[in-house]
Amino acid sequence: MTPGRWTRRILQLDPVRDHAEIYRISAGYEFPWDYQRALELALLRTYCVPSISALLDATGEFRDRPQRRYDDTALLMAELAAHGYDSGRGREALRVINRAHGRYAIAGDDLRYVLSTFVYDPIDWIERYGWRDLTDHERIAAFEFYRAVGRRMGIHDVPDGFAEFRRFKLDYEAATFRYCETNRRIAQHTIGLFAGWFPAPLRPAVRLGVRALLDAPMREAFGLDPAPAWVSGAARLGLRARARAVRLLPPRRRNKLAVDPRNRTYPGYPAGYRPSDLGAPPPPADLDPSWLRPARPVSEPGASA
Repeated sequence: MTPGRWTRRILQLDPVRDHAEIYRISAGYEFPWDYQRALELALLRTYCVPSISALLDATGEFRDRPQRRYDDTALLMAELAAHGYDSGRGREALRVINRAHGRYAIAGDDLRYVLSTFVYDPIDWIERYGWRDLTDHERIAAFEFYRAVGRRMGIHDVPDGFAEFRRFKLDYEAATFRYCETNRRIAQHTIGLFAGWFPAPLRPAVRLGVRALLDAPMREAFGLDPAPAWVSGAARLGLRARARAVRLLPPRRRNKLAVDPRNRTYPGYPAGYRPSDLGAPPPPADLDPSWLRPARPVSEPGASA
C-alpha cells in the first residue's frame, strides 16, 4: 500500500528525537479509534493483577463512579499525547496524575506494568485489527513516549529497550495473572460501564462482545467463561471489515486526541476545562491505612527525568 500523507510525515521524523510528534500523529490522526479501544482493553488487563484490582476495589471508585474514573484516565493521557508532556497542559495533567498516584502505596512493578500496557496493547491491537501496519517508527516512538512519561511520574527502572520492556510485561503477566475476587468485581464494573454506553436491549450483546475480545489469561483471571466461538469469530470479522473500510477513507484532517463525545463527565471537553479539573477525589475516610503512602509533597513533573 502506498504510504499516505501522515505515514510519509512519520517516516520523515526520528523515532527517538521526535517520538512525541510521531505518537501524536499515530494516536490522533491515523488510529484514534483503535487506540481508544485498545486502551480500554489495556485498562481491563491491568485488573488481572490482584494487587492492582485490590487497591481499586478498596477505594470504591470503580464501583461508585466508573464513568468518571474512565473519563479522567482517558482524558489525562490524551492531554499528554495531544499537547506533549512538557507543555503547559501536559505538565498540569502530570501533576494531577502524580497527585492521585502519590496518595497510595503502589508497588513499583505494578506502576511499570501499567505503563507497559499503554505501549504494547495498542501495538498488538493494531497489528490484528488496524487499517494498515504500524511502522517501526511508531512502535519505537510509543515506547519512547511512555518511557519519558514514566520518568516524569517517578517510575524508576523502566527497561531501556523496546524488546526488553515487552519482555518485562510478558514475564510480569505470567507471574501475577491469577483469579482473584477483586479482579472479577472491578472487571464487572468496567464491562458494565462499557455496556452502559449502549441502549439497554444491546447491553447483553456488548458484554458478550467484550468477553469475546479477552484472551484466555484475562478470562481466567476474571473467572469468565469463553464467549461462544461464533461470537469471537464475528467480532474479529467485524473489526477486520471496519479496517478495510477505513483504508478507503481520506487522511484525517483533525486530531481526535482529548476530544471524546463518549465522555459523560465533562461535557464539551476540552472547551471550558483544564486538566486540573480532572482526577479522583481524596481516598475515602474508611480506607485501610495500609493502602496509603505517608503524606509528602507532590513533585513537579519532570523533576525525576
